[in-house]
Amino acid sequence: MKTATTFYKTPIGIAKIVGDKNGIQQVAVLDENEVDNSLLKQSVPNCLQECVIQLEEYFSGKRTQFNLTVNPKGTAFQLKVWKSLLTIKFGETCTYLAQSKKLGNPKAIRAVASANGKNPLWIIIPCHRIIGSDGSLTGYAGGIWRKKWLLELENPVKQQSLF
Repeated sequence: MKTATTFYKTPIGIAKIVGDKNGIQQVAVLDENEVDNSLLKQSVPNCLQECVIQLEEYFSGKRTQFNLTVNPKGTAFQLKVWKSLLTIKFGETCTYLAQSKKLGNPKAIRAVASANGKNPLWIIIPCHRIIGSDGSLTGYAGGIWRKKWLLELENPVKQQSLF
């Protein structure tokens, strides 16, 4: 089956979206200098249109959960790890250790972290919601600044009124 690709400009880089009628296989983030501007002007293939719409809604603060058919490629272990990421709600975080425990093997923390790092569906499968046990923003393939930006989008600090 032939896959389709489109590029979509987000506030924190260019999303490269790949998929077919069986689902979205990849959403990767690229720096703007990595993408020819002409690719941003191409029409979005039908099988990718809903993904672009939902990403637009997410970035505009109108969407807290994705409702897409996904078809990521990975090992059985990676798929299990990625599926567990889908249980972390919008605005919440989880540690690598807690994720490993949820998967039934606290000693697999490095393998879980490695699988998170290979997540092919940026934002859709929310690996940005995994943080270090000490609360640090560690290990994000898209760059720590993007992880921080996404977490702030999902859980903005509300200024408390003094009165």
